[in-house]
Amino acid sequence: MKRIGLTVRAASAVGLLAALAFATPAQAVEGNAEAAASKKSMCIGCHGIPGYKASFPEVYNVPYIAGQNAKYIEAALTAYKKGDRKHPTMRGIAETLTEQDIADLAAYYAQAK
Repeated sequence: MKRIGLTVRAASAVGLLAALAFATPAQAVEGNAEAAASKKSMCIGCHGIPGYKASFPEVYNVPYIAGQNAKYIEAALTAYKKGDRKHPTMRGIAETLTEQDIADLAAYYAQAK
């Protein structure tokens, strides 16, 4: 009987933690396009040139990202940072970015022409 009571309490605690996790949404980081002014230099050399092709690790058509949707840019940079996207240069850059950096860059490029 003691073991069943302990298991029920443990299950209740896990359920309570799960409920709290879903009840409290994570704070979204809001991007600031002006703050990206000091961060965009690592991007502009490739992504600021229409029709640019990189040659590492193979010839690759680099997308011009001005005007791209901010959520897309955030998702792409986060995927590079986690290793879900494999381009070595992008991964190396993304690994150095904070969530705020990613949000700022996304905000900047979304409003850029």
